[in-house]
Amino acid sequence: MRYSLIMHYPEMTEADLGTEAMNEGKAAFDDYAKALNDAGVLISAEVLQQSSNTTTLTMRDGHLKVQDGPFADTKEQLGGLFVVDVADLDAALAWAEKCPAAYYGVIEIRPGAVHFEDGAWHGKI
Repeated sequence: MRYSLIMHYPEMTEADLGTEAMNEGKAAFDDYAKALNDAGVLISAEVLQQSSNTTTLTMRDGHLKVQDGPFADTKEQLGGLFVVDVADLDAALAWAEKCPAAYYGVIEIRPGAVHFEDGAWHGKI
């Protein structure tokens, strides 16, 4: 089953952390992604840019509204996600606890419903 490991954490820049800590973080994420890949469970991984680079769009009231900034302005922001294909929630939790972001943020583990692959939708809602 596909799960998304959605990382929420306080945003920090290299200036906030220092070059050494930033490089350690990049190495930790590289090791984690390679471990997922080597285990054959990694579908995709994406680390997002700072939320200040976000553009939000809605048509809720029938009119296009585009604004700068994230949907929710909170201390912790959506930082990225890993999509994995594992047997069950326990396996997803086991991988999530190894994610570097778990040490300074929160990992939301959400099962996938449907996904688009090879030109078609797969799965059930």
